[in-house]
Amino acid sequence: MLRYEELQKWNKELLDRQQQQALNRYMDRTEQREYTEQELKTRNPLEVDSPDRVASRESMLQGNNLAMERIIGRNDLFPIAYFQVGLQAAKSVCRIEVRDSIGRVKGHGTGFLISPSVLITNHHVLGDEEAANDSVAQFNYEKDLDGREREIKNFRFEPEQLFMTDKELDFTLVAVEGRSAEGDKLTENSYLPLEQRTGKGLVGERVSIIQHPSGSPKAVTIRENKIQDVFDDFIHYSTDTMPGSSGSPVFNDEWQVISLHHAGVPDPNDPSTFIANEGIRISSIVEYIKNHRSQVSDQAQKLVDDIVGVEQSHDDHKAEDEVPVEELSLEWYEGTQGYNSTFLGDDYEIPHPTFCEEKQKDIAPLKDGGHILNYTHFSIVMSKSRRLAFYSVVNIDGKNLRSVERADKWYLDPRINKAYQAGQDLYYDNPLDRGHIVRRIDPVWGKDAEAANEDTFHFTNCAPQHKDLNQQTWLDLENYIVENARNHDMKATVFTGPVFRSDDRIYRSVQIPVEFWKIAVMVKEDGNLSATAYLQSQKNLVENLEFAYGDYKTYQVPVQQIEALTGLTFGNLRNHDPIRGLESTIGHIIEGEDDITV
Repeated sequence: MLRYEELQKWNKELLDRQQQQALNRYMDRTEQREYTEQELKTRNPLEVDSPDRVASRESMLQGNNLAMERIIGRNDLFPIAYFQVGLQAAKSVCRIEVRDSIGRVKGHGTGFLISPSVLITNHHVLGDEEAANDSVAQFNYEKDLDGREREIKNFRFEPEQLFMTDKELDFTLVAVEGRSAEGDKLTENSYLPLEQRTGKGLVGERVSIIQHPSGSPKAVTIRENKIQDVFDDFIHYSTDTMPGSSGSPVFNDEWQVISLHHAGVPDPNDPSTFIANEGIRISSIVEYIKNHRSQVSDQAQKLVDDIVGVEQSHDDHKAEDEVPVEELSLEWYEGTQGYNSTFLGDDYEIPHPTFCEEKQKDIAPLKDGGHILNYTHFSIVMSKSRRLAFYSVVNIDGKNLRSVERADKWYLDPRINKAYQAGQDLYYDNPLDRGHIVRRIDPVWGKDAEAANEDTFHFTNCAPQHKDLNQQTWLDLENYIVENARNHDMKATVFTGPVFRSDDRIYRSVQIPVEFWKIAVMVKEDGNLSATAYLQSQKNLVENLEFAYGDYKTYQVPVQQIEALTGLTFGNLRNHDPIRGLESTIGHIIEGEDDITV
């Protein structure tokens, strides 16, 4: 057991490390943040943030005209009920008095109820079950209208019922007793539900925070500060907080919790002051909880379900839409050359992309060595962790395309471990299509057309795509690429893949990508290469796999943006991009072939 002094030292080292990591994130994004700040001087958050987050935010505010007017800067009025809702939200917030085993107070943090019986705070506040057993949650520690302190309601934690924690996301869930020793009911306090959807706060929007600064009575900062930056798992904002505020809820104007406050960003020139604050995105916490639900007891799972809900498990019997799954013999693949890098001509070599150092560690190896899966006229490289393709690349000979009947079965590839392939279980009884990454007709040309057609039905060439995405605009774009490969015998090279984000939702143990990219390369009539890049999002389509809704858009974007999103580098293709000079990272919307710049 750690002594009291050792625990204090360990907690300080952990907090210092978190603050340094927050500073690193802040400094790495200095240029982008400064650009965003300039943009916000003349544009509103709906015009500055990413299209997918904006679409999600707009869907949440549908019908709330006053909220929309606040975001675009037309109206700062609030209904008087705004404060009533805030007071109700404040009832969920408590001071956590961190004690040792003999009752000595080690410090204070903040926490808040996220269900009738579960509280959330930071890992660095309650790092293990022993700390939770020794500490208490103190509700009602605040001042009344006369400035007098109200009576504190003390509740013990029950980590034996539920305790879930993660150091990297710096959060802890812990059950709380239903009735205090004095007879107070925990249900007399409200709780704040955790909303899984992203986009609850846009860059430039105002935030509020309810907290126990330095362990003092409950306090609030209301709309004083703005969201500065949004990362995959974290969010930066300029809210006033003090030690003891760790574990506080950060709210948008609708009093939805958008993040869990955990660290200040220290000034590199004066570590005693802070230049921003950092919270953990609620969407990331919810994904972690869902992913680790099976690791807690059956009793604890019921408490977790009250917080985030779970996907209902599916029956093991064969579904009506299930297709046969088989393996081809290794002889099938012998002699398969895969993608030809000089397909467009000896003067136009287009090599495989290279990986950044971080992504290299996640490349799935082949059993016999190497990492490129070669099929007829196309090749694929797989991700170990995501069980999906990092990218595919295909040679298309539009002049010699053939019509071949569609296959009625899918294959697992025996050249790569099954653990690296997302198979049929992912696609059972839901709106997810087995979306071809390399489209079925693209490599189906020449004397090997039948083999190419069969090869496209490997799960390695499959990505979960909502049926509306797979069958509509993306298909139109693929048709355009094939039909407009006009030179060098109608040839084209096309790279395709998903965007892997850490906050992609987990469904049946697979993180579902919500964006897909494509880079089409061909030779123009003047003999110069053209490399055009496209990005399409299905973010609004996979928020709820049982009741999907929403719209999505296709964008033509700079090749350089695809490189930034994927960690792949496509050699000198960016130099042949007709929109490479665009400063915007959004690109422009593609609604028809007239919108494409080549």
